[in-house]
Amino acid sequence: MIHARTLSIEWGDCDPAGIVFYPRYFAMFDRSTTALFEHALGMLKRDFTVRYGIIGYPMVDTRASFLAPSVYGDVVTIESSVTAFRRSSFDVCHRLLNAGALAVEGFETRVWAGSDPEHPRGLKSVPIPAEVTEKFGVSR
Repeated sequence: MIHARTLSIEWGDCDPAGIVFYPRYFAMFDRSTTALFEHALGMLKRDFTVRYGIIGYPMVDTRASFLAPSVYGDVVTIESSVTAFRRSSFDVCHRLLNAGALAVEGFETRVWAGSDPEHPRGLKSVPIPAEVTEKFGVSR
């Protein structure tokens, strides 16, 4: 499953040279992960975190390849997909296309996380429900 969303590069996304400041791509990718899950699960994040009893899915690893710059006013498309599900973690690939050409490719590893009963305010990985992976066309 690939979820695509289109957005305009805003002035606040750019550095003094007028190109997107690299941390902004990670913010765009973070929102794209949520959009992907909302699309697949058919509900908003606030609703699926309650339904599945999780706090969220924090990132434990990330990286990106920057192939071409984007500038203020560009309209880009981000294609996001889960490339692997494991017991309690998953990988996401993001492809940011500018004028149809691959400009940035981002990779994330995230953990399906609930509250840790032994540590107030702590998180603990929990198994990803089969119902979730099935919505992505993956059976376990």
